[in-house]
Amino acid sequence: MLELTIPDNLWNTALAPEGILERWRVQDGVNVNAGQVLADLRIEDALHELISPSAGRLAILVAQDDLIEPGTIVGQLRP
Repeated sequence: MLELTIPDNLWNTALAPEGILERWRVQDGVNVNAGQVLADLRIEDALHELISPSAGRLAILVAQDDLIEPGTIVGQLRP
């Protein structure tokens, strides 16, 4: 199992301590591929994509529109 975390580097130029998981692009339980866009993250005025680091079945742990901060575990990839 691989945990999907919010990268710290998304806050390099941001002043706000948190962001929002704006939208999941795939549904919970779906098999995804490495390099696939999984979610859109909004930090201040910038929109970022959460990319799958490997293939697996997505288990969503953070709901759409929830607050996120660096290191937040938003999901898991299961074989």
